[in-house]
Amino acid sequence: MNAPDELRLLPWATPDGKPCYLSADNDHSRLSRLADDMEVAQLDSGEQVLAGARAVLADSKAGERAVRFALTRAVESLGDALRVATSRGRRIP
Repeated sequence: MNAPDELRLLPWATPDGKPCYLSADNDHSRLSRLADDMEVAQLDSGEQVLAGARAVLADSKAGERAVRFALTRAVESLGDALRVATSRGRRIP
């Protein structure tokens, strides 16, 4: 459980890219559970993106568009994974 004065970094950002935080003293609130589910989904998606990027990189005939697409998705997934790691790291007692 978070200390009452600690904010939880949420796994999404505002439309202009600023981080969102949750102030809650209950790790089992509806919004906390939604954030937990979103983190799991982001990490699962990251695994799929990684597999796809590896496949593109292994394909010597992959064109620039495929490589750029794979890299763009990989960068997005890495950003999500780092946000999850930061959020979870802050919650470790």
